[in-house]
Amino acid sequence: MGNLLAGKVAIVTGGGRGLGRSHALALAAEGAKVLVNDLGGSVAGEGGDVSPAQSVVAEIRARGGEAAANGGNVTRTTDGKAMVEQALDTFGRLDIVVNNAGNIRNQLFVKMSEEEWDSVIAVHLRALYTVTKPAAEVFAKQRGGRIVNTASEAGLGGYAASNYAAAKEGIVGFSRTLALELGPYGVTCNAIRPRAGTRMAGAVDMKKALDLARQGKLPLPDFMFEIEDMAEGTETFTPELVSPLVVFLCTDAAAHVNGRDFIVGGGEISLVSLPEKQRSVFTAGRWTQEELQKLLPKTLVRGLVNPAAPR
Repeated sequence: MGNLLAGKVAIVTGGGRGLGRSHALALAAEGAKVLVNDLGGSVAGEGGDVSPAQSVVAEIRARGGEAAANGGNVTRTTDGKAMVEQALDTFGRLDIVVNNAGNIRNQLFVKMSEEEWDSVIAVHLRALYTVTKPAAEVFAKQRGGRIVNTASEAGLGGYAASNYAAAKEGIVGFSRTLALELGPYGVTCNAIRPRAGTRMAGAVDMKKALDLARQGKLPLPDFMFEIEDMAEGTETFTPELVSPLVVFLCTDAAAHVNGRDFIVGGGEISLVSLPEKQRSVFTAGRWTQEELQKLLPKTLVRGLVNPAAPR
């Protein structure tokens, strides 16, 4: 057992399996007391079983740590509040929230149902409100806390995952904004884009998409070729290779790291750059379409290529 987080209390949502389990064990290994939340549902977010959370709690206790299980649904405001209250009642304080719970409903957008869209948005984005809001109130009052949110490279562009990409990139925007709001209270909020072979990664048919891309039939971003064996759960992309960064972001050494996002996994940690202007054009008044038709192809959009142009 380490002591970097001795005396701290953490909530890890989706902590019963995969990345969440790994995060919970890693935080506990540095002395944190952990409330392990997991609905225990399928990768689609259906069903419920508290036993995965209880199993992780048993692991932590067997290693000499302290933990408690929570089977709440992160999409429900009452459950999010109850989660924070349970941490306070059980351990006396709250210092860390790791928003890790997720689901996946991959589908081409033109075929996507309203339920497939809403379910993914709820689990990834609504949960940020239900759990983080009551936690943020505690953090602001005690003038300290750490929030780590789970985003994804899917937000940079993927295939058949517009709902997931929208939710995950929304998490990045949320993290940057909350960092500015809570920073003056000594609270940091960062996001990670993990590369790990988990149940969710295994639910995506990456091989089919990559095969089509190699045949020139499907445009895909380069990063998908870097992680093509991730869904197979190889030793290169285990959850345990992601969790050390999560722990680091919760320690005093990361007190100055706020509002940033990182790609992490497979032995790599990369700081993602903040969006910035690439090129600009200006006018003293209002643009006319005639001006834009002449100016932009020669300046602002010059050299751009449509990666998904019809073939």
